Amino acid sequence: MEDFQALPHYWGSTPEEEYYRQQGIKSTSSYFTSPRGLSLFTRSWLPTNTPPRGLLCMVHGYGNDMSWTFQATSIFLAQMGFACFALDIEGHGRSQGIRAYVPNVDLVVQDCLSFFNSVKQDPSFNGLTRFLYGESMGGAICLLIHFADPEGFDGAILVAPMCKISDKVKPRWPIPQILTFLGKFLPTLAIVPTEDLMYKSVKVEEKKVIANSNPFRYRGKPRLGTVLELLRVTDYLSGRLCDVSIPFIVLHGSADVVTDPSVSRALYEEAKSEDKTIKIYDGMMHSLLFGETDENVEIVRRDILSWLNGRCEERA
Repeated sequence: MEDFQALPHYWGSTPEEEYYRQQGIKSTSSYFTSPRGLSLFTRSWLPTNTPPRGLLCMVHGYGNDMSWTFQATSIFLAQMGFACFALDIEGHGRSQGIRAYVPNVDLVVQDCLSFFNSVKQDPSFNGLTRFLYGESMGGAICLLIHFADPEGFDGAILVAPMCKISDKVKPRWPIPQILTFLGKFLPTLAIVPTEDLMYKSVKVEEKKVIANSNPFRYRGKPRLGTVLELLRVTDYLSGRLCDVSIPFIVLHGSADVVTDPSVSRALYEEAKSEDKTIKIYDGMMHSLLFGETDENVEIVRRDILSWLNGRCEERA
């Protein structure tokens, strides 16, 4: 096996443009300035042989970014005819901000909406079905985008969404109470006692090596302000599941110890969406679209593609 620590991409040393060409897609990257003046790194992955069949606006998870293994899904969906766009949120990847510090998720939601709205204004995407796609914390952000702009998107793909942080990774009493007190004065302090979530997310040992070699992956302890903000947001979301009206598919592994699959079940049961689908994968962990065996990743991909195809055909 190649030494992934020394390689510039999760697929190896093939240059980006050449790799995308081999995959039959085209990709661009640039910086977008959000309304609050933040410089955010963005990417697109587009089909080359046919006009796009749908538009996907994608959000990555906590401590991660969109340029490493996250884009494996974007590349696959572009190959299947979908125009995909994503950004590194504040404090993540190549975007501006203190590393892994998210002081206000509501501002992140506005950043994402601003970028996605700029994408939707491209005349070449007129009339396309528009989907949100989010993994983990990105799934929570997609639901918040839906609340902020209820008519802006035609559907959502929620992969292990962080509508509640699993009790299995939360610090025990009295640590949360102490951290809440400290967080008011030292929000960027990286001292929240939790194990590296990557090792709790990725099942296949060889893939842990690849995931760990991401140069932009945050390896430090979670920052106080970020944890308090994620607890606030997940508490808010878990109380508003009944207000979700967007068509969605939610996908979760039964063995996920990072986000709680029972909350995805609650989302499915409580949401007022008329078009809703749930997939709970027996024995799968948090990283459904990379960290599982290739066979399991293929199962999840096909379920997503089947759901997307169904929504695009209805629109057509």
